[in-house]
Amino acid sequence: MSIRAVVWDVDDTLFDYTTADREGMRAHLSAEGLLLAHEGVEQALLRWREVTDAQWARFSAGEVDFITQRRDRTRVFLGRELTDDEADAWFQRYLAHYEAAWSLFPDVLPALEALAASHRHAVLSNSSVTVQEHKLRTLGLLDRFEAVLCAAELGVSKPEAGAFLAVCEALGLPPHEVAYVGDHPEIDGRGAAEAGLLSVWIDRGTAGVRAVGEAVAHRISTLAELPALVRADTRFGAPSTFG
Repeated sequence: MSIRAVVWDVDDTLFDYTTADREGMRAHLSAEGLLLAHEGVEQALLRWREVTDAQWARFSAGEVDFITQRRDRTRVFLGRELTDDEADAWFQRYLAHYEAAWSLFPDVLPALEALAASHRHAVLSNSSVTVQEHKLRTLGLLDRFEAVLCAAELGVSKPEAGAFLAVCEALGLPPHEVAYVGDHPEIDGRGAAEAGLLSVWIDRGTAGVRAVGEAVAHRISTLAELPALVRADTRFGAPSTFG
């Protein structure tokens, strides 16, 4: 069966979120005079990541909306009560430092160019359309995608099958004609595979080793491997490289 479209995750797939978040928060904490409140920069960054992951889990579970998780990230990290306006202002100051550190991975543009004429392209993210369209526009990628779908607007998030099926519906294609590329083996890899898409896990080595159980996705270490994979579509009759 031929793959006609590639759907992309954004953060840590196209966009180097981990580095931008680290460098942005480092600059922000320095500007806010908060580095001394933690046992070194790395401890502060580790705490920010823990708080971010916990609040994103609440958002993904539908317990809070997108803006509330941002505000709660700030409150929990600072360990004090803030009004909504105070939390928003602090987060906006962080965003200025974070956006200054934005960059694409070097393998992104070559992969997109290699697939530009042969495949359609879309985005599915567990963020919001406002956030991700701004990011893609700033990075010069937005015009490459015919659809950008995000959990905040869909009301369902990865790894739920409904999120993957929604982007297939937006493209007007059945799942078996769509490939999904993402950096998280469970949220992206397993979720896409269980929804019936050709699932591709880009393992950039930023999150360490994960025990993921049964192989369900193709694992690649660089997007340079992607064009041959989606053109071959070896889902059926060939072993997965996921594991």
